[in-house]
Amino acid sequence: MRIAIVAESFLPLMNGVTHSILRVLDHLQDRGDDVLVIAPSTQDGEAPDRVKGADIHRLPAVPLAGYTNVRVAMGGVYRVKRILAEYAPDVVHLASPFVLGWRAAQAAHQLGIPTVAIYQTEVPSYAARYGVPFLENWAWNRVENIHLLASRTLAPSTFALNQLRGRGIPRVQMWRRGVDTARFSPEKRDDGWRASVAPGGKRIIGYVGRLAVEKQVEDLAALAGVPNARLVIVGDGPQRAALEDALPDAVFTGFLGGEELARAMASFDLFVHPGEFETFCQTIQEAMASGVPVVATGRGGPLDLVENSRTGWLYEPGDLAGLRTHVLDLMGDDAKRRAFAAAAHASVQDRTWPALCGELVGHYADVITGGQATPARDSRAGAAQ
Repeated sequence: MRIAIVAESFLPLMNGVTHSILRVLDHLQDRGDDVLVIAPSTQDGEAPDRVKGADIHRLPAVPLAGYTNVRVAMGGVYRVKRILAEYAPDVVHLASPFVLGWRAAQAAHQLGIPTVAIYQTEVPSYAARYGVPFLENWAWNRVENIHLLASRTLAPSTFALNQLRGRGIPRVQMWRRGVDTARFSPEKRDDGWRASVAPGGKRIIGYVGRLAVEKQVEDLAALAGVPNARLVIVGDGPQRAALEDALPDAVFTGFLGGEELARAMASFDLFVHPGEFETFCQTIQEAMASGVPVVATGRGGPLDLVENSRTGWLYEPGDLAGLRTHVLDLMGDDAKRRAFAAAAHASVQDRTWPALCGELVGHYADVITGGQATPARDSRAGAAQ
């Protein structure tokens, strides 16, 4: 196939959208597909113009106010339309479309190129968290207009699927996320690393993610004083300084990637995620693959990932006393925590990226041929399992 991926964000910025695109590029490279990634420009003069076999076309972009490492592509529909017309893809993959993706959706529609839109970020709900609740309706209108134009929308969780269908968006199907079960494994647990962040044999309560307003990391203040425990925050972002003040007893490691992240994740005793606006929550899957039970908010993607009283606990949004109660339950019972950890690890072993990317290629093939049925699996996915 000839595929254009329009990325709202991409390297060098690492986030959930970039991570998913990179895994998709791995799969498409293995298949031998031709791929073009259209993404915002970067200030990094050494940013590659080719990644995993795909050519990267950068559009002029400016930093997002208050979040300078996020860049927003400038220009209109015509510029994207010209790029797509010249490249002539079989299908356009819209990765978490909102600004650049909105232009690409219109451009592809005008050119008659089928599109697969990946719903990945609940942008409208961020509005209230960022103090601009009056923008929420406008943002939902933007999301609806994008997905109404798409040939098919793929949602990562039951919550997101129902959310989109409830807003009248047609042609929505489920496409979850894979997890690298070789990279994220209980075997990566490192007693030396544990001792460096939690001396004296303390157990580790860990969080991994961006330190941004929508992640609600400040809610972890409810865990202050948990006996024999140390809170470890892995990640970086615009809220880091404020969070260091709000969580004075926590250890902040900054951003970790690759094997460093895998080692840290496997070295946790418990993973916590307080954010209420996760359409999926990849870090929960990575924790579970690492053999770590989870306590998370019972809204959005975590509803599909965490099985109460088996792989972890879910608490009602805003119920910080419930968050603390569930953490105390698992941190105070080694046998229960080990049982939850084993169940969490087993629950994600079939969620490989090759299998999930095979499903995605099936969706591509289906919209190219104009089909509306559930797509056939990519034959390579079966082989990968």
